[in-house]
Amino acid sequence: MTTYSKTLTLFLACIVSSCLKNEEASTNNDLKYQPKEFVEVQHPKWAKNATIYEANIRQFTPEGTFKAFESHLPRIKAMGIDIIWLMPIHPIGVEKRKGTLGSEYSVKDYYGINPEFGTKEDFEALVDKIHSMGMYVIVDWVANHSSWDNQLAKDHPDWYTKTEEGNFQPTPWYDWDDVIDFDYEKPGIRKYMTEALVYWVKECDIDGYRCDTAGFLPTDFWNNARAELDAVKPVFMLAEWESRDLHQKAFDMTYSWTFFDKMVAVTRDKKNMGGLVEYMAHDVSTFPRDGYRMLFTDNHDMNSWNHNMFYNFGDGLEASMVLCGTVNGMPLVYGGQEAGLNRSLKFFDKDLIDWSKFPYEGLFKKLFALKHKNHALWNGKDGGVMVRIYSDKMEQVISFSRTKDNDKVIPIINYSDKSVTVKLNTGNQKGTYTELFSGEKITLKGDDVFEMKPWQYLVLVK
Repeated sequence: MTTYSKTLTLFLACIVSSCLKNEEASTNNDLKYQPKEFVEVQHPKWAKNATIYEANIRQFTPEGTFKAFESHLPRIKAMGIDIIWLMPIHPIGVEKRKGTLGSEYSVKDYYGINPEFGTKEDFEALVDKIHSMGMYVIVDWVANHSSWDNQLAKDHPDWYTKTEEGNFQPTPWYDWDDVIDFDYEKPGIRKYMTEALVYWVKECDIDGYRCDTAGFLPTDFWNNARAELDAVKPVFMLAEWESRDLHQKAFDMTYSWTFFDKMVAVTRDKKNMGGLVEYMAHDVSTFPRDGYRMLFTDNHDMNSWNHNMFYNFGDGLEASMVLCGTVNGMPLVYGGQEAGLNRSLKFFDKDLIDWSKFPYEGLFKKLFALKHKNHALWNGKDGGVMVRIYSDKMEQVISFSRTKDNDKVIPIINYSDKSVTVKLNTGNQKGTYTELFSGEKITLKGDDVFEMKPWQYLVLVK
């Protein structure tokens, strides 16, 4: 090969190499602009169309035990419930106790069972029974604070925050006088609490946790705890908090306190629907697509400290339940709601739920059966996005469609205390549907007119 040929070959090789490098740089540069899923959590497969039920074992039966609660499982299953959330199962502190029985959120022993409810063997039997019926169970976990007489306060006082005088204290600024606040700047409490979480999954085969005041703890603690739990089995984690960051690596679902507040603003406080519409808009545009949100018309906190569902929703209660069952999220039933719980249950004492009637059981059955089979109502990215249907009565009527695969659901709700004649812009929803509750066939042709009574709801299904 001549000198000229060698030079030409080297020159061409440099050009090729330069082109490849430029192409690689361009490819890498383009990757920077590719959208990425915010939610890295891998939801258990069974959670994609799940519903959830909160059980207050103390108030559920005269006995107030795990064994007695088992008798309610068949009807809970028949109602369409998939996840049973048990309020805390651990022994309750005696020191500075509130009421006669104390708060279940004042934990004396994270490895123990509250003898009020039975034994560890009774709890294991309950978990097995729930699993045998095709349901799952999560346990309420209180990681932010313990009772004053928890042994950890004696063995590891450095794991707690202190007052300026160096004394134990409740969570700062709160009146939770029966508990003392952990310090998650200390690695010791992080290790202890994570190992305790893992223990109950390994030992009793529970399916995850509802984590009390989850946002009071550092997110990196929860991220690591979730990883260690998932190493045992795929778990489901519910955070009592409302925050995007918890969805990335730690929690499947957070509370939608905002949705509750916006509904109550209309039903109880007689405000306009602006706040509720804003919530829907933000849910579609700003919330992680695969983050689950828990929706409710009651739970133990609301019921205990913020009146009951009838006080909060009045004649709009059923319409609000329908909203919770059809908007993006997972609907919760607080134990007793199906029986028409019309008062605030005592929190620190025995206060039995009246199970003589079940006025809302049928409503929940209809909604949850639809959620199970219709992909449009599934959770997170497995479900359909809410698309607003405009009308000439936007200040009164909530109407939207959700579509996934070949399934479609269209809720139309007169969310007001006045009758309305509404014309819906249904040009994109033309077709024949079945109304969920009446079974009536309804054909949408575009610019369809509906006469609706106060708080009346329709759920059109295809």
